[in-house]
Amino acid sequence: MNARQKEILTRIQAQGKVWVEELVTALGTTPQTIRKDLRILEEKHLILRFHGGASLLAGVEYLAYDTRREIAAGAKQAIAAATVRLLPDNATVFLNAGTTTEAVARAMGQGARLRVITDNVNMANILRQIPGVSTITAGGEVRPSDGAITGASAVAFLSQFRVDYAIIGAAAIGGEGHLYDFDLNEAEVVRTMISRAAHVILTADATKFAGRAPVRIGHLSEIHTFITDRCRPAKIRQILTQSDTSLIETSSTPALLHA
Repeated sequence: MNARQKEILTRIQAQGKVWVEELVTALGTTPQTIRKDLRILEEKHLILRFHGGASLLAGVEYLAYDTRREIAAGAKQAIAAATVRLLPDNATVFLNAGTTTEAVARAMGQGARLRVITDNVNMANILRQIPGVSTITAGGEVRPSDGAITGASAVAFLSQFRVDYAIIGAAAIGGEGHLYDFDLNEAEVVRTMISRAAHVILTADATKFAGRAPVRIGHLSEIHTFITDRCRPAKIRQILTQSDTSLIETSSTPALLHA
């Protein structure tokens, strides 16, 4: 996938759908080139083409984990760095499956000594190699697409803990502040993490504001700190203020803000 195709996919994830004419203007290329890019993305099972444009294919998150890791990669790295800076030495942390939370796991190599409990085998493999980080994994069924551990046994295991921080992601953030995922079992895991943590940190880049996913995992009012690259929706900022949720926008200022 070339840089232009990554940009197209990012736009589709952010907007839900795009039009060929819109992409021609935005990317400074020809309709023929855009149509070819859309055809390639459709062949990768990432989008659905229609006459004059394309939309996000339902369930794409689980079909293309490696591709999702590349989308907004710079924003995710900045979000991860800001997240790790909040974690004090010797904290116990839940870390749930996702591409942004995976970036947080990688950034922990620059941070404090931590005890991390995760529901993802790939993340556990990253963490086990970081000096100063002790790693605990939940037991349960491993999802082939991204290594997430889900199911009743994972929920029961996580329920045994009371942690300092839960670091979670979301597939989409609705206009009313609801947080969504694609998988019901994963949603149960995240809800458990939220309920068993003293401080909940949501890590999500700005493309998630216009994302779509079917399963509700929580609400911004349940979040103590929201870390994103940029939070433009006025309604979301209002919800954060009403909920006394701290906001960190890595693209505007590294300072901790109250929206």
